[in-house]
Amino acid sequence: MNAPGDESDLTADLAQLANARYAPESESGDGSQGGRRSTESLMVFTTLVEARQAVNRAAAGAQRLMSIYTPDLEPDLYDQTAFLEIVKHFVLARSFSKVRVLLVEPTRVMRDSNRFVAMGRRLSSCIDIRYVAAQSPQRASAYLIADDRAIAYRMRADTWDGIADFNNPPVAKLYLTEFDTVWNASAPEHGLRAARRG
Repeated sequence: MNAPGDESDLTADLAQLANARYAPESESGDGSQGGRRSTESLMVFTTLVEARQAVNRAAAGAQRLMSIYTPDLEPDLYDQTAFLEIVKHFVLARSFSKVRVLLVEPTRVMRDSNRFVAMGRRLSSCIDIRYVAAQSPQRASAYLIADDRAIAYRMRADTWDGIADFNNPPVAKLYLTEFDTVWNASAPEHGLRAARRG
């Protein structure tokens, strides 16, 4: 749906969002009341620890759907006990919940043992992993979207720099639309399970 050049436009939306969210707090003088309320859902992160906090917080807020776009199910984020517990609780507590994962580079996941993949095999009706189709635009970014409300987004998957907003439906829906387009063009994965049997 979006042309490859549109990624900069989407990133600009998040940058504008950060500026818009921070502005009221600085204008409010003492930072109380409305100013603080306007920034509490926004988080800028630059380290692995902060990225984990952002991803875990976004995931913990999901009620129906979790959508993850990642190069290789980054173990530093998605193969961590805290995150796996959030996902397990999410899919077991609600019969209608769904986790969708789009993998850009699945070869590393096939080589490494990954607890998220193992959980996906056990809970295959709730966790669906697909490879990004070759004809789909390749993104350098990585993100997690909870429902159509929260997003933890990194413009480049090879750094921990990113921004999260835990209550911004317009931006979350923008990325969810992009995710859905790639998801629908990508075949359900078979490689991870087949590779494990061999």
